[in-house]
Amino acid sequence: MKHFLSLADLTSEELQGLLDLALELKAAWRAGGNAPLLQGKVLGEIFQKPSLRTRVSFDVSMLQLGGHAIYLSPNEIKLGQRESVADVARVISRYVNVIMARVFSHTDIVELAAHATVPVINGLSDYNHPCQGAADFLTILEHKGSFQGKKLTFLGDGNNVSTSLLFGAAKLGMDFAIGMPRGYELHPAVWQLGERFAAASGATILATNDPLEAIAGADVVYTDAWASMGQEAEAAKRRQIFPPYRIDSEILAHAQEDVSVMHCLPAHRGEEITDAVADGPHSVLFDQAENRLHAQKAILVQLLGAK
Repeated sequence: MKHFLSLADLTSEELQGLLDLALELKAAWRAGGNAPLLQGKVLGEIFQKPSLRTRVSFDVSMLQLGGHAIYLSPNEIKLGQRESVADVARVISRYVNVIMARVFSHTDIVELAAHATVPVINGLSDYNHPCQGAADFLTILEHKGSFQGKKLTFLGDGNNVSTSLLFGAAKLGMDFAIGMPRGYELHPAVWQLGERFAAASGATILATNDPLEAIAGADVVYTDAWASMGQEAEAAKRRQIFPPYRIDSEILAHAQEDVSVMHCLPAHRGEEITDAVADGPHSVLFDQAENRLHAQKAILVQLLGAK
């Protein structure tokens, strides 16, 4: 991998290899600590959006691998405003070994990668969320043992998170279903890519406006906030439209008995997920949050050729 911008860019073998490496690094961490594979390496972190999990997990990843991270707040850079994206990429590349950027527009990530001379990691964009996706599939692998013959259902908005889930599932041969309200579907170009990946892996994919059809027989059920950061003006409208897609005990009864429930967090409890489910026996929300650390270690090690 030269950059890590989308799960769509990885082959099935590369994605599986990344997950295997994450498992290896996690096992080493639990056994007493990781080797200093990134000693002397520096990660530059560009943030347009605030974050808990992305900031802390990348900082700690570099620390535990022997490297160092530098946080650059929105006001310090003003990406594309105070200075062009291309010039930011050219300058930061002279200082650090790898760049992670958490941005609003995916075009900023693409432009950073085009002009940087070091690897660029997409920490989140409006198009997709590949670091979250890597952590999600690591969590599924740990809890379900494999991807083949398993079904992943997403209930909610056709957003950046569901885009990465579609790409990852289709690449790994896991069946995927998304249930969302009319008008909130995944972009047709995203769905067409998913169809192409699924045809190659043998996975089935389904898009429906019926939440019960989507969740039927699911091994993993996933949800996200109904209004993402930057969509605050739509929040009231979405709260009227999305309740049929809420994950509660009643709808969860249509999934497999041993279903795992996922959420990328932060959760708006009582909206897209109830407390009873988020804190219940099927929840793997906090295993999933922890796995941001281990998945991102694997991304960093892979990109920097340290393994």
